[in-house]
Amino acid sequence: MKQLLMGNEAIALGAIRAGLGFASGYPGTPSTEILETLSRNLEGNNLYVEWSVNEKVALEVGAGAAMAGVRTLVTMKMVGLNVASDPLMSLNYTGVKGGMVILVADDPGPISSQTEQDTRHYGIFAKLVVFDPSSPEEAYFMIADAFAMSEKLGRPVIMRSTTRICHGKASIELLPKLPHTSDIKFEKAPRWVIFPRLSAANKPVIEENLVKLSDEFSQYPNNKIEQNGTAPKLGIACGGTCYAYVKEALKGITADYKLLKVSTYPFPQKKALEFMDGLDTVMCIEELDPVIENQLVQLCGLHGLSVNIRGKRTKDVQNVGEIFPDITKGIIYKYLSLTLPEAVSLPEPPALPVRPPVMCAGCSHRAAFLAVKQAVGSRKAVFCGDIGCYTLGNAAPLDMVDTCLCMGGGITAAQGLRRADEAAKRHNVSGDTPPGVLDFAFIGDSTYFHSGITGVINAVYNMTDIIVVILDNGTTAMTGGQQHPGMGETLMRTRAPKVDIYEITKACGVSKIIRCNPFDFDAAKDAVTSVMDEKGVRVILFEAPCVVVEKSDDKYAVLADKCTGCGLCKKLGCPAIVDKDNKVDIVYDACNGCGVCEKLCKLGAIVKEVR
Repeated sequence: MKQLLMGNEAIALGAIRAGLGFASGYPGTPSTEILETLSRNLEGNNLYVEWSVNEKVALEVGAGAAMAGVRTLVTMKMVGLNVASDPLMSLNYTGVKGGMVILVADDPGPISSQTEQDTRHYGIFAKLVVFDPSSPEEAYFMIADAFAMSEKLGRPVIMRSTTRICHGKASIELLPKLPHTSDIKFEKAPRWVIFPRLSAANKPVIEENLVKLSDEFSQYPNNKIEQNGTAPKLGIACGGTCYAYVKEALKGITADYKLLKVSTYPFPQKKALEFMDGLDTVMCIEELDPVIENQLVQLCGLHGLSVNIRGKRTKDVQNVGEIFPDITKGIIYKYLSLTLPEAVSLPEPPALPVRPPVMCAGCSHRAAFLAVKQAVGSRKAVFCGDIGCYTLGNAAPLDMVDTCLCMGGGITAAQGLRRADEAAKRHNVSGDTPPGVLDFAFIGDSTYFHSGITGVINAVYNMTDIIVVILDNGTTAMTGGQQHPGMGETLMRTRAPKVDIYEITKACGVSKIIRCNPFDFDAAKDAVTSVMDEKGVRVILFEAPCVVVEKSDDKYAVLADKCTGCGLCKKLGCPAIVDKDNKVDIVYDACNGCGVCEKLCKLGAIVKEVR
């Protein structure tokens, strides 16, 4: 039976087909839907799935399951692999018993990430196999190959996807489960304890495997050569989603060429040498980094080939961002000395409205930011942000995020800034007089569980004067409302103990913690004011549900005869508040009834609608 599936759905169902027994991960676009799909397909599949508190934990929990013989999938976005890199580097040395696939979703662009990263480098760095599918359908079948290879080697493998594979859709024939038997039992053995002696003994085996795998992957069906013409002199090498773009661009072209598709690492050297035989030039088209290109250059050097390898390093192909189909077509037509067909003339479309990303109308984070901003007033302050919806607090008119580095990085960056301010005072650089600069750190609830707690402990231990503002909206909002330890529910849809942020923070040694609802606006400002001149680590815990999860039925309206257009309510930055006739108005359908605008208006011009 065929189904129209998103790539992430295809990966999940392909893993179930391959005998998956355990899955863990942390939400992160564009990987999130894989575990969500698995959680919707628990029945009859003898499957356990969990959101772990972060990617490192997810990989370590998965490693334990794989050590006992369970086929295991661990999912994350590419920046999550940075968090998980410690266990990743060791796992190739201890190995696994059950097949283990680490699914990492890269985000060319980037579209929804801090950075662009090419996970193929991690495979090379950790000396692990990497599978790189070119379509959702190929990903559905390839993940079974990945599990089989992992079990054959007794080591984890990486499957690298990208945003267009993850979120693209394809009609896929769903097949019955593959035959697979698992011997699920942990057997004690020296191999599971990573000592220098073990690593020294395993390193030669790992290196030998890389050579053997290069030969084996030269026979892998998804590493293939296609040819047009009898004796082409020009070649094109590609992989991942770029293969689909190249194939589309080559439709109808009669020029002679050879095409190499690369889907695995270690690099299939023999296949690549076969491909380059008789060629003068090769154009490499790939996202993100010149991995295929570098491998071909290296091969040419090792074998004394005079093939001209072109691509990113020769500036024929862009080295940043996504490579779209039209870009690919332009590269290929120029390379093959062809004239691009004239574009169909279409009327100029109207200009699109400027729509920067913005927090939802009624978002509790907006109220929290404004409460802190008004409480601080004209005093000097630095506001360290973090990863989540609240990163959008950097935009005008709030302007409440001065730094944003990585998950959990706001609390720790604030500590460094505090020490820098102290150093400036010691050297009489800043000229600030006490109380000096206030250092704030904002962090959401899911990010706090992910990597914020250690930063608080560090601040307490080192007696650092910072104010931590925890924005607890009761969900992992940025990626779509996934469960986290503070919610009392798991991805298995079972009830679980709620991990209390207040109690955790108190246990870390923080003596000053104030809980407050940011929509109780005056109380929120008072809470911030009360801790500003104290010493040590102070925590404001703002608690209010995400507006997407729990909406008020209230609506607010502007009384035009009372509104003077003073703009006080616009300081909130709410998208439901708009200009109208030199005054303001509230868009009824956009209003989510938080009521903060009513509290800001000094003229009583904003009122709750009576129904």
